Amino acid sequence: MEISIAKNKKINVKNLLKDGGLYLVLFILLAIIIIKEPSFLSARNFRNILTQSSVRTILALGVGGIIVTQGTDLSAGRQVGLSAVIGATLLQAVTNVNKVFPNLGEIPIPVVILAIIILGAFVGLLNGAVVAYLNVTPFIATLGSSIVVYGATSLYFDYVGATPIAGYDPRFTNFAQGFFKIGGFRLNYLIIYAVLATIFIWILWNKTVFGKNLFAVGGNPEAAKVSGVNVKKTILLVYILSGIFYGFGGLLEAGRVGSATNNLGNMYELDAIAACVVGGVSFSGGVGTVPGIVTGVIIFTVINYGLTYIGINPYWQFIIKGAIIVLAVALDTLKYVKKK
Repeated sequence: MEISIAKNKKINVKNLLKDGGLYLVLFILLAIIIIKEPSFLSARNFRNILTQSSVRTILALGVGGIIVTQGTDLSAGRQVGLSAVIGATLLQAVTNVNKVFPNLGEIPIPVVILAIIILGAFVGLLNGAVVAYLNVTPFIATLGSSIVVYGATSLYFDYVGATPIAGYDPRFTNFAQGFFKIGGFRLNYLIIYAVLATIFIWILWNKTVFGKNLFAVGGNPEAAKVSGVNVKKTILLVYILSGIFYGFGGLLEAGRVGSATNNLGNMYELDAIAACVVGGVSFSGGVGTVPGIVTGVIIFTVINYGLTYIGINPYWQFIIKGAIIVLAVALDTLKYVKKK
């Protein structure tokens, strides 16, 4: 009996480490940050973290669906850069003496958003077609796509002058950097956009046939196919949707930062993927929730912001973030691979 009890305790501890080990590591990191700089716990920092989380949430929601289907997307960051650079050139103020296209008048923001969404959908369509219909693994397909997109972005950036594109139309600046004041708290528009995107994806995943098909394909593509699910179409659609989210996120990021270059968005895909895995989206496929993704983004942003706040060398930050990603995937593998 004692052996049995001891064995059960051992198993429970093992399972506990699988399920909560990563959160324990993140909690320890957060505790270190707070101990070193107690001022980190302030309303101002909380607002900054939510604002920085906003665009990352939109990107993570885009890549999250791809991970659910057992895929990945290494081109997300470069798609952000492409959308940012093109959107920035279209939304410069007419009074800007360095305007890239001086004869271009004011373009309504919805028109630019629509154009960027179409561009993002097109890149997503290409990625999805290569993965779904040419049977290229998502890792290779999106790696190649990221290189192509970066090359195209750089060519365009060189064409328009190879200098940071800034001096936006005040309407766009307000669209990306504006805020409401609720009492003493400032609610940035970016947070509202992220909330709307979150609600949209939650409804799509939980209340539509597409959402059911998405998780069916991720859980077992062959079984989904036998059940009548169009696997190729589902994969194609999830890449198109991700491209739309990357495009809109890139446009917002250009407005948030205040300028755009061909390198904007570099490595953003790693933060998005890491946030998804931290939030419980499994690379084994068929597992993931929208609240989990949002939680993962906020946790990762808190760590990123906190490490910068206490003055940790950026190179050490890369090491810490990389270790978190490896740990997250390792624990995910322990939890789900044996079940498969």
